[in-house]
Amino acid sequence: MTDNAFHDDMRFRVLRAVQSNPNLTHKGLAKELGVSAGSVNYCLRALVDKGLVKVENFRASKNRLGYLYKLTPHGIAEKAALTGRFLRRKMAEYEALRAEIEAVSSEAGEGSAGDPETIARRAY
Repeated sequence: MTDNAFHDDMRFRVLRAVQSNPNLTHKGLAKELGVSAGSVNYCLRALVDKGLVKVENFRASKNRLGYLYKLTPHGIAEKAALTGRFLRRKMAEYEALRAEIEAVSSEAGEGSAGDPETIARRAY
């Protein structure tokens, strides 16, 4: 995966998570995405700087200040564009993996007897 694809994926995943749960904490977002809190912070700051995400303060309790993340209209449009690129990239990865499974299956003497999922189950 190229750096650009990696950053696209990260932005897409953060925008998607923020849209579905705007009051996630940095730690919660990091846990959901399987990345460090620092990575989330870096990405969120960049998204805010680009005007894709808006941050609003709110009081979660009397002693604690929390944040609410909202996608801006520009952020929603960018998420749509990132979604298209993400899907095209993942479909290409899927097709490449499927072709590799078919090739390895043929080499192993399985021929084209069955779909890749059935062949994979037989291997275990």
